[in-house]
Amino acid sequence: MFKNKYMKNFSVVAVALILVLAGCISDEANLELILDRDKQAIETYLQENPIPSVKEFIDEPTGVRVIWQELSESGIKPEIGDTLFVNYTGKLLNNNVFDTSIESVARENNRFNPNRDYEPIAVLFGYGQVILGFEFALSIMEEGDKATTLFPSLYGYGSDDGRPDIPQNSPLLFELELVRVGKITSEEPENI
Repeated sequence: MFKNKYMKNFSVVAVALILVLAGCISDEANLELILDRDKQAIETYLQENPIPSVKEFIDEPTGVRVIWQELSESGIKPEIGDTLFVNYTGKLLNNNVFDTSIESVARENNRFNPNRDYEPIAVLFGYGQVILGFEFALSIMEEGDKATTLFPSLYGYGSDDGRPDIPQNSPLLFELELVRVGKITSEEPENI
């Protein structure tokens, strides 16, 4: 009886201590743990799902990767204020599609919405209209390039729980095609 009472009290104290210590872990440490976990998940995904490439960019500290399937060599790069027209397919690392601008992909993945226009989206570049990982990938692409970017949840939707198709802290994958870079000149109206 003494042993059971002692174990019960010990268990209560141990749980309380764990909760107190967990509360002492800084947000920065939590973010670092999430980042490390996401980087490993991306690495595992790529080992199990190799992506053919003609060029690759890896930023080790952030875990952001961009893997080109096609290089246009157009020389037309986005600048802040340009309107970028982009076809995309967004996936979780289990290959479930959560969004796309391409009708055939939406239909193939039971994501088709008859009230939506399936066409390249227009993104005002440099103004935070899209998540950071998506915009970063576009920043190093040229008009006509096709690439896949993978990035940790910190550069996606993070701990946002308002997205039913994207669990909190999910690393993401986007297949991107930079269809056109709309340059703003005095002769051309803004493409916004």
